[in-house]
Amino acid sequence: MLSSLNMLCALESWVVAIISIIPALAVGVVGGFFAYKLFLKKKLSDAQAESARILEDARLEAKTLRKDALLEAKEEQIRLRNEFEKESRERRAEMQRQEYRLNQREDAINKKEEALDKKLESIDRVKKDLDLREASLRNLEQELQQQNERFLAELEKVSGMTKEEAKQVIIGKMVDEARNDAAVLVKQIEKEAKEEGEKRAKNIVALAIQKCAVDQTSEATVSVVELPNEEMKGRIIGRVGRNIKALESATGVDIIIDDTPDVVTLTGFDPVRREIARQTLQKLVADGRIHPGRIEEVADRVRRDMDATIKEAGEQAVFDAGVFGIHPEIVKLLGRLKYRTSYGQNVLKHSLEVSHLAGLLAGELGADIKICRRAGLLHDLGKAVDHEYEGSHVQIGVELARKYKENEKVIHAIAAHHGDEEPQTIEAILVQAADAISGARPGARRESLELYVKRLEKLENLANSFAGVEQSFAIQAGREIRVIVKPEEVDDSKTVFLAKEIARKLEEELEYPGQIKVNVIRELRSVEYAK
Repeated sequence: MLSSLNMLCALESWVVAIISIIPALAVGVVGGFFAYKLFLKKKLSDAQAESARILEDARLEAKTLRKDALLEAKEEQIRLRNEFEKESRERRAEMQRQEYRLNQREDAINKKEEALDKKLESIDRVKKDLDLREASLRNLEQELQQQNERFLAELEKVSGMTKEEAKQVIIGKMVDEARNDAAVLVKQIEKEAKEEGEKRAKNIVALAIQKCAVDQTSEATVSVVELPNEEMKGRIIGRVGRNIKALESATGVDIIIDDTPDVVTLTGFDPVRREIARQTLQKLVADGRIHPGRIEEVADRVRRDMDATIKEAGEQAVFDAGVFGIHPEIVKLLGRLKYRTSYGQNVLKHSLEVSHLAGLLAGELGADIKICRRAGLLHDLGKAVDHEYEGSHVQIGVELARKYKENEKVIHAIAAHHGDEEPQTIEAILVQAADAISGARPGARRESLELYVKRLEKLENLANSFAGVEQSFAIQAGREIRVIVKPEEVDDSKTVFLAKEIARKLEEELEYPGQIKVNVIRELRSVEYAK
């Protein structure tokens, strides 16, 4: 009972306590709600203020960007406008220039048209005049033909012979006259042969001397340098061609590098420079160091060595010829001839041959041997420097010999060895003969292809220059000329005289070895068609 009562008392106290707490909780809840509402309201106002500030900053930045964009757009617009105006001005100027050129062309074309119209009018007038003249010439030709026929008829009537009979009589008389002339010519030749017997005997001696044993020479005028491999060509050319330019500048020759394997070709008008270039390139290839500085150094050293070699060659030639007292400068010029060729013949060796032959001929004929040897050695002196001075090598040689106080007989022999002057001394004649012997001996010289072709062309042109010749052909290396004549202009009897006239003209105007056979051909072809 007491325990139940205590429990009820305790429960009652708990209920009273709970009832007393409920209003406090209600008041706390209501206060917390209003406090939280005030917090949210403040936070919302702060967020609105921040968003307003952000929007204001964005508006300011957008305004600034808009101003910058407008400024850039205006600048770009101004730049484009300036470029457009500049391009427009240039195009207008170009159009004006083109219009000016077109106007000039149009004026020129108009002038040409006017000139052509005038020329056409002039041609028409000339054509009409030529037609009138042609008609007049035809009438005159008919009248002349009629008169010729009447004249022939009267001649036949007076002479009592026909045209063919008179022709035979004339031909017979011409044959008789030709035979008489031939007989007179034979007697004259026999008389001259008897009078010139001694001279002919001396010529026989000269022909015997001509067969003396001498070396045959055939040298090229273009130098070739062999390379160890194809890579060396690139090193010779160098970067951007600087090595080959330095080589050409230092030596004065052209260097040709083509597809020929392991070969470089050197060309130049001066044989000494070409030899210097050849030796320089050989030394550079052997050494392997190829650059502009090295090229100039080697070229200078080779040039100095070449001067010494030229001097030695000249002194050796003077010694071999047995000629003394020659000026040192002439000795150097003789040495330069070692590198000079003429028609494939070495000029220094040729000069030594002429010196020996002239001395032998002088000994047989009782002439001055020393003068002949000296003149024979110096006769082609001008060829040493003929690429540096104007004039023929004969004129240059005479001037050099006179400059260095050579004997007048020697100077005269030099001047006369190619017929520029008439030989006045026996020594000059002997030097001329010795020069011809040395140049004409078998293997001494070779005729260049260009000169050979020109000789054949001149042979054909001489034959074509005669009236009635249709065409001509040089055959058998120029030893025969075959001439085809127009049958309506040249009859069979005229072909004989035409062959003689062509042969005579060839003898007068053309130089050639041996003899040329003139073969005149007349062929008449009649063509008709059966329908």
